[in-house]
Amino acid sequence: MVSREKRSAMMADIRASDTKSEMRVRKELFAAGYRYRLHRRDLPGTPDIVMPGKGIAVFVNGCFWHGHVGCRLAAMPSTRTKFWEDKFERNRERDRAAISALLAQGWRVLTVWECFVRKTLTGNTLRSSLVSWIECQAMSGELSLEGSDSRKARRS
Repeated sequence: MVSREKRSAMMADIRASDTKSEMRVRKELFAAGYRYRLHRRDLPGTPDIVMPGKGIAVFVNGCFWHGHVGCRLAAMPSTRTKFWEDKFERNRERDRAAISALLAQGWRVLTVWECFVRKTLTGNTLRSSLVSWIECQAMSGELSLEGSDSRKARRS
């Protein structure tokens, strides 16, 4: 069991930007020849990666913090479950609102989930998935694991 003070210190050390997953996505986009801006505060939800010339905003979501439904990395903590349920629901609602606002402004929006970044062990797999979505012209989508190692692309 971890003390309350130690747990608080551990949680405070968790990064909101420049996470390992985000850095990996950025590296693969750059290697594929795409150039981008980071953390545009003038856009709804402050997307992690923005490609203004292509009208694309990318969110790289941690499965735990964004309550990725059905993901093993998003396991509900065994203590204070009501607090965590409420927090994850607020985070999901905030994500939905940001995506809706971006779509209404004409942006294309991609959500890349941590589980997908972790599971695509080779850079080429992650890179080809990102490039495929960018080139497909869908307005919104996700790169996620769906029970298996398959790519899920939701288009709207």
